[in-house]
Amino acid sequence: MWRLIGGASLAVKRRLRAFVEIPPLGRRGEDCAARYLRRKGLRIVARSVRLPQGEIDLVALDGQTVVFVEVKTRRDHRAGRPEDAVDDRKQQKLIRLAKAFLTRHDLFGHACRFDVVAITWPSRPGTRVSDKISRIFGHPRPNIRHFERAFQSAS
Repeated sequence: MWRLIGGASLAVKRRLRAFVEIPPLGRRGEDCAARYLRRKGLRIVARSVRLPQGEIDLVALDGQTVVFVEVKTRRDHRAGRPEDAVDDRKQQKLIRLAKAFLTRHDLFGHACRFDVVAITWPSRPGTRVSDKISRIFGHPRPNIRHFERAFQSAS
């Protein structure tokens, strides 16, 4: 028997609470990218690094190489593929951010590279289904594409 509290069962309230607490798509994409990169052997050393010039999504170490990772997450390709959003202007901004990060942490002697992780997180047509719900009902998992050395700094 369902116990009603304020017009809804406790089970329904728990499901709704879990649904409401799901982080936004971009944050879910960064979490997914961090897990993916860890499985590939990279060590995540910083997330959502805020600098006066902007934000770096992920900073990782691949051996002795400092890896600056831009994560782009989309629900579909109607607005283009996620990796296409890292255009020349965005690349130049990321290079400036990386230089500021390297300066701030006295890491200029280390090799570095720029990676892009593009994630397409499909949902059931016509809905915005969370990953938790997707797993329960068998909806597709995110499609992850990792572009190592996606671009490089001229200097």
